[in-house]
Amino acid sequence: MNKIPFLFILLIISGCSSSKIDFDIEKEMLLVEKTINATIGWAKDKNLALLYNVIANDSSFLEVHPDDRIVKGFNEFRKAEDFWMSPDFKAVRYEIRDLKITISQSGNAAWWFCMLDDINEWKGQPANWKNARWTGVLEKRNGKWVIVQQHFSFASK
Repeated sequence: MNKIPFLFILLIISGCSSSKIDFDIEKEMLLVEKTINATIGWAKDKNLALLYNVIANDSSFLEVHPDDRIVKGFNEFRKAEDFWMSPDFKAVRYEIRDLKITISQSGNAAWWFCMLDDINEWKGQPANWKNARWTGVLEKRNGKWVIVQQHFSFASK
């Protein structure tokens, strides 16, 4: 029976357990943050091209709302266009606080948590989400970050 040299085993083990990051973590964090901001910020100018560039344009997209509404897939997501593009809807401003982003060791997935104030008007009346908890998951596809899942909720009082 042949014995595998001890040094060879150590090389295999160290290679398998390597946690070396093969990407620029700071650059990726900035790109992820830019993607997260675009997911809300697109509404100011009603820039649907920007929005559709930062979410998964397939059946894997998932969005959960505080009212228990669940949007499954890009086609269902697009059904909200009539609301967002209506002249009755006006995005006023948004603020993201306490943003915490984590990027996977492989660099092809990320997730985040933050608090969101999304201040809008509908027919001149406030239509706001204040202190919403916003979490989500991004995947790096073809070199760009896209949101594949997001969840909005409010704390129970």
